[in-house]
Amino acid sequence: MIRWLRRHLVLILGLLVLVYTFIPIAIVVMMSFNQLPSEQSKIYKWNSFTFNNWLHPCADPSMCQALGRSIEIGLLATFCATVLGTLAAFALVRHQFVGRSSTNLLIFLPMAAPEIVMGSSLLALFVATGFAGQLGFVTILIAHIMFCLSFVVVTVRSRLAGLSDTLEQAAMDLYATPNQTFWRVTFPLVFPGILGAALLSFSLSFDDFIITNLNAGTTTTFPMYVWGVSRKTIPMQINVVGTVMLIVSVLIVVGGEVRNRRRMRALATPGGAPRRDSVVAAAGARSGAGALDAV
Repeated sequence: MIRWLRRHLVLILGLLVLVYTFIPIAIVVMMSFNQLPSEQSKIYKWNSFTFNNWLHPCADPSMCQALGRSIEIGLLATFCATVLGTLAAFALVRHQFVGRSSTNLLIFLPMAAPEIVMGSSLLALFVATGFAGQLGFVTILIAHIMFCLSFVVVTVRSRLAGLSDTLEQAAMDLYATPNQTFWRVTFPLVFPGILGAALLSFSLSFDDFIITNLNAGTTTTFPMYVWGVSRKTIPMQINVVGTVMLIVSVLIVVGGEVRNRRRMRALATPGGAPRRDSVVAAAGARSGAGALDAV
């Protein structure tokens, strides 16, 4: 028995960590089907099973308004941060310029700084620039773009740093223009990193509370709504939102895994080999033609 425990100690510890991690998620899913004794009940425990929470997710209209506002801010912040961060990552990896090393260092500062420092610094910036009485949707969006930008740059840059330029050189040997090389070779290879950075940015923006709370003014996002309403009662519809987010996240992960496995199967099929051979043959033919022209 002792030998078996020693051999499987790492596996057992890993399973215990997973169980510990998924217990809160399981409670959220379970409580989404819970029926409270009364709407003003402050006791967060199982009472009875019901589908009413799923049938009436917007029983409190303010919750759905806050949820929609968080999704809108998250999408806009994700789009802006992803575009700017991707361009910055390409500049840091593919180009040499004065201050490149210092820029690489500064990129990590928003990630390393505590959120309370980031939030108070942004609040001081908005007050100094005349936004003291106009805190709201715009200031939240600017703050989210600023702290999401670093995560996008780091994620896309790591993807670019691991890519070889041999495929790009091969495309140029086949007379592809720089525009064609980028969109048909470089971008598809970097796209998984860009997509991962976008998903990370949205999740960070959607559930941010500290920075948002300091720069929101009278605007209420979903995390702020949860914090405010938890002091009175906890609507079970909050668990419905959490369960839906969990389902969407699982579907994204599973969809990506299925897509990767299909791609690997397609490359492993016999039909994939002639395709690669034809590319190599085409490259050889073009190179031979170029050599003859040079002679």
